[in-house]
Amino acid sequence: MDSAAKAQRAPVIVAIDGPAGTGKSSTSRAVAARLGLRYLDTGAQYRAAAWWMLGNGVDVADAAAIAAAAEKPQIVSGTDPGAPTITVDGADAAGPIRTQEVTAAVSAVSAVPEVRTRITALQRSIAAQSVKSGGIVVEGRDIGTTVLPDADVKIFLTASEEVRAARRSGELKGKDARDLAATQASLARRDAADSGRKVSPLAKAGDATEVDTTELTLEQVIQYVVTLVEEKQQGR
Repeated sequence: MDSAAKAQRAPVIVAIDGPAGTGKSSTSRAVAARLGLRYLDTGAQYRAAAWWMLGNGVDVADAAAIAAAAEKPQIVSGTDPGAPTITVDGADAAGPIRTQEVTAAVSAVSAVPEVRTRITALQRSIAAQSVKSGGIVVEGRDIGTTVLPDADVKIFLTASEEVRAARRSGELKGKDARDLAATQASLARRDAADSGRKVSPLAKAGDATEVDTTELTLEQVIQYVVTLVEEKQQGR
């Protein structure tokens, strides 16, 4: 989008929530890029916190220990949708936070209220700053309900468990049924943990538009969300 077209649009905050494997990241980044907005992967921030805990000897099964360390990691998120970054204490964490060890720990870490309070404040600050540059697309699990309840556009993505598992594992031809079943079981456990936590559980906001991506192509989902955002901007 050229600067002139971008300047004619009102700033917009877009919240895209949903469980893993629904296409949140790909959709959010593409929507942000097409509309000239910033982009924030909030899940990466919680992964960063979990990675720091694991690397600094904090028992991720001990909520009190996690709470005591919640303010220590310095997490910085780059919001360029073309090249999003995340650092922890100045170190590039984009790769390390995607390990299986971090995946296994992130639900426990993110369920601790002190961690959520700290990360939520960070997310709100980033969103507020983005208004100066036209707005932002924020993806996560509690953006429309807790982090940015006044977001201009709220989307909740869903998909069948089977499709989500296939997407999550990158299943094409090389993965066998056992790998896929294990991924599906892991997603089910993560969903249960995220939906059942006491603080800011995974949930669809009452005023969010639900989009079932099971039988939609990524391009169809992206275009649908882009249209919703453009209609909101034009209606102001």
